Amino acid sequence: MTVEMLSATTGVILSLAFSYVPGLSKIFDELEPIYKRIVMLLLLVLVAGGALVLACTGYAELFNVGVTCDQVGIRELWSVFLAAVIANQGAYMITPKK
Repeated sequence: MTVEMLSATTGVILSLAFSYVPGLSKIFDELEPIYKRIVMLLLLVLVAGGALVLACTGYAELFNVGVTCDQVGIRELWSVFLAAVIANQGAYMITPKK
């Protein structure tokens, strides 16, 4: 699985979890739309940051994270992060609401 595919999948999974997981979806539904977007964005930043931490500590190979701890890797991570945000928001928009 490529890094891009992994990030897009992460974005979709987060969106589906906040739409359908009982309890989590109830709390999330009570938020205003702008706060929903901020929560999703922060979670995706945490995932991207975690991938960078794994790469910079040498654990990237162990977890099969395709990010390198250099300038090229950070640029690639940025484009992957943007793909995850787009996939996340797209999945949220098409997910049926109650």
